[in-house]
Amino acid sequence: MKAVLQRVAWARVKVEGEVRASIGRGLLILVAIERGDTLEAVEKAAERFATLRVFEDAEGKMNVGLTEAGGSVLLVSQFTLAGSIAKGRRPSFDGAAPPEVARPLFEALVDALGKRGVVVATGVFGARMEVELLNDGPVTFIWQYPQPKGPAQGADI
Repeated sequence: MKAVLQRVAWARVKVEGEVRASIGRGLLILVAIERGDTLEAVEKAAERFATLRVFEDAEGKMNVGLTEAGGSVLLVSQFTLAGSIAKGRRPSFDGAAPPEVARPLFEALVDALGKRGVVVATGVFGARMEVELLNDGPVTFIWQYPQPKGPAQGADI
């Protein structure tokens, strides 16, 4: 599973010009369900996203969690995050889980976040969407499970 998390002042998703979901302060999370992902990945993601302290405290340090900050999540399925542009001129999406696998895992992630007290709005799975946001900071993180090995992830060189 791969995700891009953006701390936002607000975010919304439109489908065919109509706003389908919106949030105020919180996290916009673009998520790709990949081949081989399981409910274990969903639980790891939900725990990480629900407990991540990326909102500022009174001293301006990232020390406040999502629910403590009064924030919510706009969760958008984005299979292109599982794509590769390493070879050729056209992206390969071989790493993306097929929709019949990805949709139930995406829905399980929505449920898992909700069970952790997170207010979740979603895009429309499989639809062509327009995502609008005001990135707060800007603050943006990339998350992946399982974590790849390498220097950027803190592995020994």
